[in-house]
Order: sequence, then C-alpha cells, then structure tokens
Amino acid sequence: MKNRKKGKSAFTEPSYWQSYSDMMAALLLIFILIIAITLAIYKQKRTDLEEAQLQLNATQTELEASKADLEASRADLEASKADLEASEAELRNSLKELEEAYAQATMTQEELNAAHLEIDEARAELNATKSELQDIIGIRTDIIGELQTRFSNSSMKVDAQTGSITFSSDVLFRYNSATLTPESKTTLKEIIPMYLGVLLQENFRPYIAEIIIEGHTDTDGDYQSNMTLSYNRANSVAKFCMDDANGLTESQINTLQKLMTVNGRSFSNPIYQANSSVVDMEASRRVEIKFRLKEDEMINKISEVLNQQ
Repeated sequence: MKNRKKGKSAFTEPSYWQSYSDMMAALLLIFILIIAITLAIYKQKRTDLEEAQLQLNATQTELEASKADLEASRADLEASKADLEASEAELRNSLKELEEAYAQATMTQEELNAAHLEIDEARAELNATKSELQDIIGIRTDIIGELQTRFSNSSMKVDAQTGSITFSSDVLFRYNSATLTPESKTTLKEIIPMYLGVLLQENFRPYIAEIIIEGHTDTDGDYQSNMTLSYNRANSVAKFCMDDANGLTESQINTLQKLMTVNGRSFSNPIYQANSSVVDMEASRRVEIKFRLKEDEMINKISEVLNQQ
C-alpha cells in the first residue's frame, strides 16, 4: 500500500525543466528583437548622419563657388553699371545660402539672430557702396563731357574714354632736353587752366583721387636714361602747373599739391603704328595728364565687405 502511494506521488511531481526552457526561449526572442531594433535604429541614424554630411558638403561647395563668383565679379565692377548689378545679384544668392547654412547648423536662437543682423548690415553697406560707385561712374562721364566742351574749340583733344590729354614732347621740349621751350609755355598756359580747372572745380573735386602727369619716351637709347628723361619732362610740366603765374589760383594750386603724382615711364608704354608692331617714335615721345577717380577705393570697400562674410 505504501508503495502505491509513493509511486503516485512521483508521477504527479511537476516538471520544472519545461517551464525553464520556455522562459529561456522567450528571453532569447526578446533579446533578438532588442538587437534587431537597435540595429535598425543605428542604421537609420547612420543614414541620417550621412545625408546630413552630404547636405553640409553640398552647402560648403555652393558657398565656395559663390565666393569664387563674387571674387570674379570684383574685376568687372569698374567696367559698367550692369556688371555691378550682376555682382549684387550674386551677393544676394550667397547671403541666402549663408542663411541656409546657419539654419542647418545647430545654432542657438541668439546666435541666429546675430547672424541675420550681420547679414543685414553687410547688405546695407553694400547698397551704400553701390550707390557711391554708381555716382562715381556717372561723375566720370560728367567730367569727360565737361572737358570735351571746354576743349571743343581747341586743337588739344580729350580722350573720350579716360579724359586724359597728351602733349607731344617734340612740341614741349627740344631733343633730349627736359626744359620747356618758350613756345610750349604759351601753349601750356592756355591748356593747363582749362583742363585742371575742370578737375578742381567744387562739384568734381570730392571724386578725384589723383591727378597724374606722366612722361614717356621712344625706344631710342637705354631704359634708365630714358626713365630719367621722361620723369624730368613730366616734372617740368608739374612745376609749370604749380606756378601761380600760369593760370591757376593759389587755392587750386594748394589742392593740386595734395592730388598730383609725377611719373616717368621711359619707353615701357610705346605707341605703335596703326595695324603694325612698329613703334611710332614721334607719338611715343609724349607727356600725358590724366586723373583717377575713387573707384579703386570703392572696389576695396566692396572687397572688405565680401571678405567679412
């Protein structure tokens, strides 16, 4: 009887191994799911990171391309008003790309506001510089027009592109000399007050950066001796201009002293015969008087604005 009870008790004893196996299988399944989810999240994050990197690289490339375009436009600013407007359009595109770059970066709102403020200030400065440069471009036309009007009844011609006038050295000086002849002084006394009087008048003076007297020789002789001769000839004309007995007022002479530059160019810039590589010796011997407006200063200001971006 006891054996029967003992056998029955052994048969009905619960199986712990089956429950443990089920639990381990469930844990393994959960672990596999966790690994799969983790890998999926990692893959998605990596994909997002690669896309963000590609987008950032593309933005950087666009910014570098835009900067190159702006540098190229700088050389065209002096040519015409149309080129300046094209440069302004390129700058607007660059500023827009810069704003997008700032937006894509993880900037704080305060930093973003500061960036927008800098962009607005740069745009305002460029617009102001554009206005000044447009004024100067118009001033050049006005000055040349005024000079041509003044010399309409004179044998001396004003260059329609640069506004310069040119004296033949054969008219002003004797051979290999830097001393003005009596006849040339009569000519200069008539021409100099007419030409410089226009450049120094009140409505043009603020735009004049430099008045240049430049001597040139033909190609006969060595470079250094011609350099000395060309400078001395230009300097003789400059001294004549500075003499208040020759037509300019004391006030004009004082202003001229701040603007005048005297250069000797030897035979570095000869004049050639038409459609030929042969030097025109007579035409090459000359003294030029010309002026430079403040265009270079404007271009430098624009360059500084662009470099700050």
